[in-house]
Amino acid sequence: MTRTTTVLPQARAAALSTARDQKMAASPAAFVRGSTSRYYDWLKGLEGRSLPEGPAVWICGDCHLGNLGPVANAGGKIQIEIRDFDQTVIGNPVHDLIRLGLSMASAARSSDLAGVVTAKIVEGMIECYEKAFDSDFDEERDLQQPKTIRDIDRQAKKSTWRTLAVQNIEDERPTIPLGHRFWPITKNERKEIVALSESKEVQELATILSARDDSAHVEIVDAAFWKKGCSSLGLLRYAVLLRVGSKGDNRLHCLMDIKEAARAAAPRASRAGMPSNQAERIVTGAGHMSPFLGERMRAIELMGKKVFVREILPQDLKIEVGQVDSSEAKKLAGFLAGVVGKAHGLQMDTATRKQWRRELRRNRSKSLDAPTWLWRNVVELLADHERAYLEHCRKYAPQL
Repeated sequence: MTRTTTVLPQARAAALSTARDQKMAASPAAFVRGSTSRYYDWLKGLEGRSLPEGPAVWICGDCHLGNLGPVANAGGKIQIEIRDFDQTVIGNPVHDLIRLGLSMASAARSSDLAGVVTAKIVEGMIECYEKAFDSDFDEERDLQQPKTIRDIDRQAKKSTWRTLAVQNIEDERPTIPLGHRFWPITKNERKEIVALSESKEVQELATILSARDDSAHVEIVDAAFWKKGCSSLGLLRYAVLLRVGSKGDNRLHCLMDIKEAARAAAPRASRAGMPSNQAERIVTGAGHMSPFLGERMRAIELMGKKVFVREILPQDLKIEVGQVDSSEAKKLAGFLAGVVGKAHGLQMDTATRKQWRRELRRNRSKSLDAPTWLWRNVVELLADHERAYLEHCRKYAPQL
């Protein structure tokens, strides 16, 4: 599709399927990002059972490189957090660690780095992940920011509404341009979205930022179906542009992301007490692991579907990695593993953290300063996904 091509509601499913297949064929790293279910199918098999059983806590469930990045809280402070919780469950934290290892190893392969770099990535990950469970862990002191993180952190701090508007809706005009990314909605969809924008939950989200008046008037300006990522297939996904403030005020705009919640593919701990409402599951998981993002999310209902909604802030950025050298790959993997460890550790008491740290320090070999189960599973998953990626390209890459 060209930039000006749009898609009518009845053609969404076919267009999304084609877009997903082509996006996953773009690179091994893109294939890993779009194949969450394959990862968990593999874990459920014999190869994935030789893992330590970590404490049952909320996990991301889809902890790949692109699902971490800068996130702002309602007061404007920024931290690197996990930023996607579609797959969140109460489960084994090992699953997040291995998924991140697979993602980083795929990024290293895409950068044509030597195979030994994957071993360095795994060592860097476990070193920083373990640190997060120390009693005196201090993120700023114990996690050294690699260049990739420093750059995106500076970008996040400089970002404004204009930055967000240009990146997402082309410019600051109060409309959502229909085309490659935004598609038209039906009259019924618009009616339901208008009603939703008037709900207490959305009104609260639109005024939650400290820079906005809690009692400000909120009204819808525009709405469209949002073709965003690989996970929109078969699910509702909308971009909604709101205006905050009355005509006499200095009116602001905000961009809301509404997404249907589906059942998670990630294995959950037995007898885990999680909300049966899938949108509430996602919001609850976010609140436990990424407090900055969790406070800015709400679980609601739209057209009989469970959805969750959040405002897209200028500071909320995705980590994009192009070509990296071996040193940066190891540092980045370690830093992000430390962020994930912090998210896990927030849910553990002191005794549990100590016990989990002791378990992580077991099963080391003389040639690798990391648990053998982590190395073995990352390598086997990488091989499995590369085979699947080549088969995927055979079917879909000719369409690129």
